Amino acid sequence: MTDITYDIVEHDGGWAYKVGATFSETFPTHEAALKAAKTAAAEQELPGEDVGIVYEDKNAVWHGEVSDGDDRPTTHVRDTK
Repeated sequence: MTDITYDIVEHDGGWAYKVGATFSETFPTHEAALKAAKTAAAEQELPGEDVGIVYEDKNAVWHGEVSDGDDRPTTHVRDTK
């Protein structure tokens, strides 16, 4: 199972959460970014329907596959403040 961590970081004059190298939108306060990260992390763990997905990897190669709606990641929110 995949393990995903949402890190709370200062970003672009405010606060954001970051997963890997990807930042969320910028929030005006640390508390707002933390709340948004907790919400996103919780929603990502919810089961859903099987769906076809298409994504591009770091080498700019496109892939298509079926995502099992019950194969959800384990999520964590890391806040170092």
